[in-house]
Amino acid sequence: MSPRNDALPERAQRPIGIGMVGYAFMGRAHSHAWHTVSRAFGDVPLKPRLAAICGRDPAATAEAAGRLGWAAVETDWRALIERDDVQLVDISAPGDLHAPIAIAALGAGKHVLCEKPLANTLDEAEAMAKAASDAYARTGARAMVGFNYRRVPAVALARKYVAEGRIGTLRHLRAVYLQDWLADPKAPMTWRMSAERAGSGALGDLGSHIVDLARYLTGEEIVVTSAALETFTRERPYPGGSGTGTVTVDDSALFAGRLSESGALASFEATRCATGHKNDLTIEINGSAGSLVFNLERLNELALLDLTDGGACGFRRVLVTEPEHPYISAWWPPGHVLGWEHTFIHQARDLLTAIADGTQPEPSFSDGLEAQRVLAAVQEHGAGTGATIRSA
Repeated sequence: MSPRNDALPERAQRPIGIGMVGYAFMGRAHSHAWHTVSRAFGDVPLKPRLAAICGRDPAATAEAAGRLGWAAVETDWRALIERDDVQLVDISAPGDLHAPIAIAALGAGKHVLCEKPLANTLDEAEAMAKAASDAYARTGARAMVGFNYRRVPAVALARKYVAEGRIGTLRHLRAVYLQDWLADPKAPMTWRMSAERAGSGALGDLGSHIVDLARYLTGEEIVVTSAALETFTRERPYPGGSGTGTVTVDDSALFAGRLSESGALASFEATRCATGHKNDLTIEINGSAGSLVFNLERLNELALLDLTDGGACGFRRVLVTEPEHPYISAWWPPGHVLGWEHTFIHQARDLLTAIADGTQPEPSFSDGLEAQRVLAAVQEHGAGTGATIRSA
């Protein structure tokens, strides 16, 4: 769905019951968004009601429900889907649960928001996309995958500039997503280091974001031509000192290719072992008439080089906080910057508006499937480079 720049008049809000699976990092971010969206955007036609939250640990789930503002607790996601007061299922659980929950929820006629990457495998992603298509035709249920960085105002503005031809014919795209929380070999083992639970490591966790942003910004598909995957630490201690576990996913992924229509060269790097980089997502697009650069750690800014307006002198900084910029009409006076959490609020706004208006939300499960095709191609190419991606 395209972000709206104008502030629409307030309209009556109908309630919609939300049921969420998962209560950790993403669960907290999504809960905040569901609480905030109808207060920030007066034009949202549906008002979320936080009906129930689901987790396997009853005590921990109950504690999260009280802290995050959920009305009820479930310990079985099947029971959550069956609840009459849940019309939208939010999947913030580990990757191995995405496919079974999403397919069951769509089969029950529920709308679905699923965190990225869409699935652990290409087969799962294909099944989920088919389930979404079938559910839409049968019941009108909507499905969206949570690539929240599409909702950064500066990213949405960059897409507008590319679509308008502001930077000319595309020549290069380079995207990196660098973190360092696994640089220390003593960092503890979690589900994110298990191929069975997560599907892949930095490739799916971080690489899926930059793949989706490349598709979103350019409107083109990515053809992978080469890839390398590596795991630097193969054994990690379990929390609490109860031994060690074998890491079966990549620590780092590096791949290259071309954009499908323009033929522009494209390079991607995703790692959780880049010492000193906390959440450094940078994407740059070079064209025949200019360039764009976005860095997540400077979320409110877009660097623009426009050769048609004397830009040969260098990049200029665009502070994306004006009322006419995407999403900003709901927030603060110019120069009063937004934060990471606002991307989830914008995501909730777009999904709720699409459901109410009867339109297809974006990114759809089909978008998630296309991103999954790229991840699968990287794994296939990377398997011939000494990569550590292999069956557990």
